[in-house]
Amino acid sequence: MKKVIAFAASNSKTSINKQLVTYSSSLLETINVDILDLNEFSVPTYSVDIEEENGIPDNAKKLFDKITDSNGLIVSLAEHNGTYTAAFKSIFDWMSRIEMKLFQDKPMLLMSTSPGARGGQTVLEQAKQSFPRFGTQVVASFSLPSFGDNFKNNKVENEALNEDLTKAVSTLQQHILS
Repeated sequence: MKKVIAFAASNSKTSINKQLVTYSSSLLETINVDILDLNEFSVPTYSVDIEEENGIPDNAKKLFDKITDSNGLIVSLAEHNGTYTAAFKSIFDWMSRIEMKLFQDKPMLLMSTSPGARGGQTVLEQAKQSFPRFGTQVVASFSLPSFGDNFKNNKVENEALNEDLTKAVSTLQQHILS
């Protein structure tokens, strides 16, 4: 059976992006999903000195291996000051030292959400531009604005937004199963 890994690019224990990833993953059919917690892959901030002294952290290798063993990814980006969270940037940098094409040509549903009306669109647009250079096919994207207003009872309650998300998940599923 095909397998997707899904995670929020946040180390917050109450991550709204993880809530969105979890719900989105539930919309997949006939595909196994492994929902990861970025806290399980904690690494130091990337440093050439640390790499020379200690090599690549085991947690970076573990996440890289999870990507290797998957058929696709769902990633929801938290936005800190208009860009990636420090926790995600660190693991991303370390994995790129294993292989620059760290996403290994896997199809990806790329998402973001935030409490605000823009729904993390700044970081989402950055990732849509840069992630293909790191070996992914961003086959669909989705931004959920105003998380507190649009996500309740563990699901997207706004019908139009939920339909957009369902279409994005379906696009990912088609790429994985084709």
